Amino acid sequence: MENNLREKLNEVLTSAKQVIYGQDDLLDSIIAALVCEGHLLIEGMPGLGKTLSVATMSKLCDLAFKRVQFTPDLLPSDLIGTMVYSQKNEQFTTKFGPIFTQLLLADEINRSPAKVQSALLEAMAEKQVTIGDNTHKLSSPFVVLATQNPIEQEGTYPLPEAQLDRFMMKVAVEYPDFEAEKNILNLDDKKKLNHEALMTTDDILEIRDEVENIYVDEKIKNLIVRIVRGTRPGDEYFSPEYEGLIQAGASPRATIWLQKLGRFMAYLAQRDYVSPDDIMKVIPGVLGHRMILTYEASIDNINARDVALKIARNLV
Repeated sequence: MENNLREKLNEVLTSAKQVIYGQDDLLDSIIAALVCEGHLLIEGMPGLGKTLSVATMSKLCDLAFKRVQFTPDLLPSDLIGTMVYSQKNEQFTTKFGPIFTQLLLADEINRSPAKVQSALLEAMAEKQVTIGDNTHKLSSPFVVLATQNPIEQEGTYPLPEAQLDRFMMKVAVEYPDFEAEKNILNLDDKKKLNHEALMTTDDILEIRDEVENIYVDEKIKNLIVRIVRGTRPGDEYFSPEYEGLIQAGASPRATIWLQKLGRFMAYLAQRDYVSPDDIMKVIPGVLGHRMILTYEASIDNINARDVALKIARNLV
């Protein structure tokens, strides 16, 4: 049964990569988010296939998918829903918002005010929404993929560090290479739209159970904690080399996600135990957005993802 599910998972990734060229890391991250039920923050220029990637994965996995374009005039009720009064029945009924889905694409999340971001992030953390006096559970899996544009920062509301920490990973979407971009020219619209479901929600939940059973040795757990503590100034594992570069390190949430994603990487590699390489693969995505660099570091264009990877390599 386990091999059958793993084959389905690989088949989903293979099918998606035949439609979305040059974005293998993004597709791998989306399937990891679905299995681990974590949320993704995707940063990339427009036109790189972010929306197409999410829509394609939702069809292949037979999941409900909705997209919300975040704008400065968006209200929390536009996202979660509201109570509507019916004059005919003389009573209030609940109108559910687009957040009631399994895969939600929050496009340009930093374009909406803080109260809308808070409504979304509360739902992400608690997996439930309160409308009026009633609390409604969200479906499982419930995964938010929020995008933001690295340019055009005028008129935006950047996510505070505490809210960034709610995201399992931050994925940087780059331009495709020459061959991948050439393959895009040969892609017809029918191939983009016609997808048969290769997995079901039950399959994803079963894979989740199998991933959670993958063995993590005490040495790997110690490694994870050492790496996360190595990002915190003042800690015994913090290297003086990074003094003046890092203002604040990663939270304990990072240790939880490193272990979960390490298990997922081991599952993909058809192993029943987590290796140091599994952890190293996800270091930049998990730690990069959780580390706050100093003003001097940002002036020198130092990348937090690169710093996180360097810290991890020194502690392995």
